[in-house]
Amino acid sequence: MPGPILIIKFGALGDFIQALGPMAAIRAHHQGRIVLLTTRPFIEFAEKSGYINDVWLDTRPQFWEWNAWSALRRALRKTHFERIYDLQTSYRSSFYHRLFFPDKPPQWSGIAKGCSNPHNNPNRDFMHTIERQAEQLRAAGVPIEPFNATHKLNLDWANVDVSHYGLTSPFVIIVPGGAPHRPEKRWPVDRYITVAKELIARGKTPVIIGKDSEKQFAEKITEQAKDSLNLTGQTSLLEIAGLARKATGAVGNDTGPMHLISAVGCRSVVLFSQGSNPELCAQRGEDVTILYRASLTAISPAHVIDALRI
Repeated sequence: MPGPILIIKFGALGDFIQALGPMAAIRAHHQGRIVLLTTRPFIEFAEKSGYINDVWLDTRPQFWEWNAWSALRRALRKTHFERIYDLQTSYRSSFYHRLFFPDKPPQWSGIAKGCSNPHNNPNRDFMHTIERQAEQLRAAGVPIEPFNATHKLNLDWANVDVSHYGLTSPFVIIVPGGAPHRPEKRWPVDRYITVAKELIARGKTPVIIGKDSEKQFAEKITEQAKDSLNLTGQTSLLEIAGLARKATGAVGNDTGPMHLISAVGCRSVVLFSQGSNPELCAQRGEDVTILYRASLTAISPAHVIDALRI
């Protein structure tokens, strides 16, 4: 009887969404138990996907946290995995390959030194995430088609009731936040205010989502565009997907929620600066418009409104 399979994928959110296709392909290829090693934000979402049987929480221990490292090592060794798919392919996840020493590691797809099924394309870092992961799986003998386009997956499972938010009129999702250490990836909030006001004038409710730490952006928008709805810090990943299915459209910076929103088919306008390369990480979907300028200040609200086509 085949042994269990382990998938390693931590995040960030955009990367996790773009790994759904590989997870679906692995599920189709292996009929036995599949375990996902991930971080807390993705547990509920992953459990509902149907791609995996069990989720293990990786606490990402610091090097001095010996008890946590020992617990992880024991769990990996005693489960007797048949194969491990490292979809994170980071220094940390590759280090996990060493935790099997002195025993022989299981079959391993990734970039860990000495692994059985390496993705050894020297240009892998210059490939879009989706194409890079597809090539990695092919190298491990896993058929990736028809799972190599996230937006073509059956994501009906990524949905929950969002009626408690009371959205009865047409609405557009706004995602104005982003990584705090990457301000060059955030469109100026005054531009979002202008867009929100124009949406309201056209009979659309701006619905602002993001993390708790991004409330400052939402509050500035709602102060000026008073009919906006501020949901920052309130939505789960499944609720974001549920809202996206009902929205007229969405606009946001190159940040994780826009990957999920576009993947479930919502018309999406994503704003890119030279802070990230859309050829390597752009959102994919049935109706996605990428607006790229070296500086986001060169993108006007009129550009965004036109791209939304509402």
